[in-house]
Amino acid sequence: MARITIKDVVSISYDIVLEYISSFIKSFVEKTSARVIVMGLSGGVDSSVLLTVLAHTLPGDRVVALIMPDSRSTPEEDVNDAVDFAQSLGVKYHLFYIDRIVDSYTTAPFIEVREDMATGNLRARIRMNLLYYYANKYGGLVAGASDRSELLIGYFTKYGDGAVDFLPLGCLYKTQVRELGKRLGVPERITSKPSAPRLWRGHTARGEIGYEYEEIDVVLYSLFDLKLCVEKAVEYTGLPRELFEKILLMHRTSRHKRTTPPLPILPWLQNPILEI
Repeated sequence: MARITIKDVVSISYDIVLEYISSFIKSFVEKTSARVIVMGLSGGVDSSVLLTVLAHTLPGDRVVALIMPDSRSTPEEDVNDAVDFAQSLGVKYHLFYIDRIVDSYTTAPFIEVREDMATGNLRARIRMNLLYYYANKYGGLVAGASDRSELLIGYFTKYGDGAVDFLPLGCLYKTQVRELGKRLGVPERITSKPSAPRLWRGHTARGEIGYEYEEIDVVLYSLFDLKLCVEKAVEYTGLPRELFEKILLMHRTSRHKRTTPPLPILPWLQNPILEI
């Protein structure tokens, strides 16, 4: 087998990808009778690509983007990119800062808002509350922008950006989403941005995980698509074994994020949920 590189990951037919994703969106919207699709727009690559696909697939009046920055963690350039991009697509959007909502949690005497993971996850969950409030109010559903890379390693907030009704980009690795964005005309300043959830000040994926997605996606592709064992994957990619071990650990420890909450099954019930 030849050396496996990021070129192998991104070398897919994006025309077919776009056709399948658009068909999936149309089918899902038709089956659910959703009047509007709501999504969070951050100014990053995933949400910008998702908005582009939604805007190209559905009538303009059925797509709404909520831009929900926190001034303490969201750079102004991300806010400006999100607003400019929504306007360029002619999509309805709402911009509002969530600073005061985050601060309102300090009314509980045991809560202290600081720049840490707990507050970062709080921000993600506040945004999801707002998305669902809007969707409920106007008969809509929430589209999530998480990609396959994030889903496989659990790099999302449980009941935050992971709490959505459907994931149109969940079949694509992060690097594939970037490539799709380039082909769809998403501005280079967005497609070239380093992945940065911005859940706290200075928060980036590289800073938290320690590796770039160009490396992570090669690992995921080797293990989940090519079904290679770790030894062979290390040999064929030239990437360090430590990276493979880290990614596998993230995948295993985040399994709870990809399943419904566990419950006891009584001996006379094979599947208590499906039988109700």
